Amino acid sequence: MALTVVAKFVAKAGKEEELKKEFLERIEPTRAEPGCISYELHQDIDNPAIMVFLENWKSKEDLEKHLAMPYLQSLLGLVGDMCAEPPEIRMATKIA
Repeated sequence: MALTVVAKFVAKAGKEEELKKEFLERIEPTRAEPGCISYELHQDIDNPAIMVFLENWKSKEDLEKHLAMPYLQSLLGLVGDMCAEPPEIRMATKIA
């Protein structure tokens, strides 16, 4: 069953561009992963410190493989130093 992920990150003051750069470096490798339907990064219009990933995966197993990728694991180690709060992750399945 397809899975949608909404992942919200809030950068620390002065870390917005650094965090965005780290995110952007991982977009293309992620889009090339088997099971990735779409993987988009958005930035809040009113608060550029807020960045949101909108992800669609063919299955939860594909998402789990993505989360285990070395380039994503290295990002997770950096996020704590660049984010003002823990990320907010939501997973959903499509109703209609």
